[in-house]
Amino acid sequence: MQEIPLETHDLTVAYDKRPVLYGVDVQVPEGKLVGIVGPNGAGKSTLIKAIMGIVPATGGWVKVFGDSFAKGAKRVGYVPQRESVDWDFPVNVMDVVLMGRYGKLGLMGRVRKSDREIAEACLDKVGMLPYAKRQISNLSGGQQQRVFLARALAQESDLYLMDEPFVGVDAATEAAIIELLRELKDRGKTILVVHHDLPTAQTYFDMLMLLNMRLVAFGPTKEVFTQELLQKTYGGRLTILSEVANTVLKESK
Repeated sequence: MQEIPLETHDLTVAYDKRPVLYGVDVQVPEGKLVGIVGPNGAGKSTLIKAIMGIVPATGGWVKVFGDSFAKGAKRVGYVPQRESVDWDFPVNVMDVVLMGRYGKLGLMGRVRKSDREIAEACLDKVGMLPYAKRQISNLSGGQQQRVFLARALAQESDLYLMDEPFVGVDAATEAAIIELLRELKDRGKTILVVHHDLPTAQTYFDMLMLLNMRLVAFGPTKEVFTQELLQKTYGGRLTILSEVANTVLKESK
């Protein structure tokens, strides 16, 4: 019997008594690459943070592999938004990636040779091994994102939560990231990605979660990437995007 990597029921979050996420029910199957899309302020990042307990839920519950997030946290890898990271913190690239090994350290809590080897392999995977000793503040945006992806890989997780990993990266980095995510999926990993670009959403993801404070739709991309559901998700804001959406929809037929 397959495990359910992520399940939420009636998940609700409010800031200053104002709901920003309301009654989200979702069950994410194993081994899927899932895009979370919706307009600005729709609660996409809040959903990721609520799943992880970074922001408190005011209602509902979250289960990770059938248990609370606290109990399943070691099986979860996280890539935050770049803008939420203090890039001036005095650490080098290797230090950042080794942080992904902390949940795997033994009783002494010391970084072992095997941890360093795993960190090096993850950096090599994202093309950043030559930069291992460089300060993170001296990297480009795309390089910083690759480092955080390597850190998530070093966690050797089963469920990955990524908050806009494609923002502020060049085309080569974006292509490298999506190739890596597909490779993880092929290995049976489950990946949720907050994404803002509609044209690529259709080609990048197996499944889409359309969100605008409430869950509008969740399912296979071919079923939910429709003009009707996109209109429900984006409302009047879709008018600017409608030509793009229509073009993408026509090309897929």
